[in-house]
Amino acid sequence: MRRTLRTLALLLGYPSAELQAEARALREAVAAERALPAARIAALDPLFDALSTSDLLDAQAAYSELFDRSRHLALHLFEHVHGDGRERGQAMIDLGQLYIDHGFVMTGNELPDYLPLFLEFASCLPPAEARDLLAQPVHVFVALEERLQRQDSPYAAVFGALAVLAGATPDAEALAELRARQAGAKTLDEEWEDAPVSFGKPTLDAKQATGVVARIRAAQQSVMAAIKG
Repeated sequence: MRRTLRTLALLLGYPSAELQAEARALREAVAAERALPAARIAALDPLFDALSTSDLLDAQAAYSELFDRSRHLALHLFEHVHGDGRERGQAMIDLGQLYIDHGFVMTGNELPDYLPLFLEFASCLPPAEARDLLAQPVHVFVALEERLQRQDSPYAAVFGALAVLAGATPDAEALAELRARQAGAKTLDEEWEDAPVSFGKPTLDAKQATGVVARIRAAQQSVMAAIKG
């Protein structure tokens, strides 16, 4: 499960030349671990293929268009759970404290609820704890899978895989609320488009990368190295 979660975290990250080069090998690693049913692994193939064959700039532009310009596809969990509510700040603090309680100290600009970061953290937990963590936002995974399926995006398979790994049934009321929000998605997207846009990715000072960030980087490198080996 650990390698599968780390691979899914990589797939939800900004496309890079390294990810493109290792896409097929990552697919083989997921298949070898067998944390997902064969059908769910096969469902990821279009995304692996797209990443390995697309022009890098095209892949990056498509990623940004999908996730950076659409609030209803945001890769921050609490955007979907709390929106702009005042509970969001406390939830962020609580999640950050959870990282600290497990010996991780997050530095840099990414928020604790950024999905690739959240998944890398989950990958460092024992399988039962990882499932319990994933089960809490499973309704978000299901809603995002549905939204991406409507756009014929291969990224939908990542969220389908996460829902399976969580091994939990989404709360019907919470899922219904997310589906209802989808009806106003265009308005939400327009709100984001009207807000100031910062182009480029947040950067982390490599010399100061400690705790969870350092472990995430090390985990990503170890996955790549293990596959290459």
